[in-house]
Amino acid sequence: MSKRSLTWISTLLTGGLLTALTLVPTVLSAAEAAGAQESEQVSKLLSETRNMAFQLKNDAVTMESFRRMNVSTISHAAAINQIKAEINDLAGQVNKLKALENEAAPWQRVAINRIDPYLDELAGYTTAVIERLNGDRTHTLTDYDDYLQANADYATDLAAMLGDFVDYGNAKGTRERLGAKLEIRE
Repeated sequence: MSKRSLTWISTLLTGGLLTALTLVPTVLSAAEAAGAQESEQVSKLLSETRNMAFQLKNDAVTMESFRRMNVSTISHAAAINQIKAEINDLAGQVNKLKALENEAAPWQRVAINRIDPYLDELAGYTTAVIERLNGDRTHTLTDYDDYLQANADYATDLAAMLGDFVDYGNAKGTRERLGAKLEIRE
């Protein structure tokens, strides 16, 4: 390679490196701004939603266990009505979260948007259980057992997912508080 080629490559690399270095503060500032958008109100609602989902999970798992025991139809009806009410309450909570979505940090928006598919499935299986209990024989006993299992599975997965998001938010907040306390800038 000629000396002139090396000089040209060196100039390109230096210019590229300087350009890259000037972009780094911009990227960090955008990342810091995204962190600043985190809403305490959304975090609080997500935490409440997680708690509601854990209660739903407990009730769905308990009802699923009814199929292995000699439990009356009245107990089944009471349990599914409780589950239905909890799903409706969760849907109301999601509406509150969606109303605050513009204030939410990106990770909070992801959490909010991931809830609906679970609720849709839970609502569908809950409706099928109610139909069977009301005498709709198009749903067989095998189907009924499958619906109970599906409700328990979806409720368990929803509670775990929300628990993970809340844990993520708490860990992120702890990291940021410690970074500020220790005067660490990343």
